[in-house]
Amino acid sequence: MDNRRLLLLLIFSFSLVMLWDAWQKYNQPPPVAPVATTAVNGTGTAAPQPSTSLHAPAPVVPGAPADILAPAARKGETVTIRTDLFVAEISVQGGDIVRLVLDDYKDTEAKSKDFAFFDARHKYVAQSGLIGDGLPNHKTMFTVLPGNREFGADDKTLQLRLEAPSSNGVKVTKIYTFTRGSYLIDVTQEIDNGGDKEVAAHAYYQLQRDTRKPEGESRMVSTFTGPAVYTEQEKYQKISFSDVESGKAKFVTQADNGWIAMVQHYFVAAWLPPEKLPREFYMRALNGGADPTVTAGVIVPVPVVAAGARASSSVPLYAGPQLQSRLDHLALPKAEGGIGAQGLPLVVDYGWLTIVAAPIFWCLQAIHKLVGNWGWSIV
Repeated sequence: MDNRRLLLLLIFSFSLVMLWDAWQKYNQPPPVAPVATTAVNGTGTAAPQPSTSLHAPAPVVPGAPADILAPAARKGETVTIRTDLFVAEISVQGGDIVRLVLDDYKDTEAKSKDFAFFDARHKYVAQSGLIGDGLPNHKTMFTVLPGNREFGADDKTLQLRLEAPSSNGVKVTKIYTFTRGSYLIDVTQEIDNGGDKEVAAHAYYQLQRDTRKPEGESRMVSTFTGPAVYTEQEKYQKISFSDVESGKAKFVTQADNGWIAMVQHYFVAAWLPPEKLPREFYMRALNGGADPTVTAGVIVPVPVVAAGARASSSVPLYAGPQLQSRLDHLALPKAEGGIGAQGLPLVVDYGWLTIVAAPIFWCLQAIHKLVGNWGWSIV
């Protein structure tokens, strides 16, 4: 009888710990192909380079040099976009997202403030650019074109357009498209070739983050913070910051599927290229900054642009909470309303409670839909 009581007590205690963490997740989020060879360290040119051309056929091109730390934007060099879910600040240097504040989540260290996902407190930016002669990258100074900076009453989407200086008759426009009710941001790099020669280019999309853990991380459940890659070949691969810094990171680098992300407890930022598009994943440890910093990104081909023609590269960025229902929806095929981001729900991390947390939390959600109260759902 005593053993039975002890077993029941252990089960009950374990359930309380798991349910408490699940409740925290939704109510008190804190601020917070071939196998790859050694990850690159050091400083180098402003943009990454593919190890081979992703256009067909694939001639060998120079290997990928290390990236460099993005310089901090000077005061006044950002444009602010307000959606119904977040406030984004985009720098005119590179057209990068340098700050992202989530309206529905509070900073646990300053309860009156909304949670800043991308922020100077943690060096964390989303960058993109083009690879090719004279093409803009994340160091290029852009011009912000006129347009709305927040949703109108009936608007479902909102666009921000930034234009790079023309070079040899080639004009490049970076277009951010924000959708009402979504944490998904579509990033398009559009090339208008007004020159007399065709333009062959690649586009890169990367996340640059320092290696510190987010403040206020749950003490009861140790979770992963760092870059991650998903491919059909090796599925979900989490890479520690230390492995990137030491050059020991191993992951699939080339595929025609999959995505790359930076993961932390409760939140994730992920570049999600379209399926069946050749891509190369990369990770780098960067030197030269006050804090150790890592870049994780993906390179994709841009259709060859004939003289007088136009082509573009579009890759969506998900930057927001690890809400299971939203991630499940994005993983659906396009025919079912998703974007085909297979494996994206795997970023949800319950730590050592993962085996039992997901199904029990599903039960919690079902009960919450009926009673509308998390307290009664837990009871």
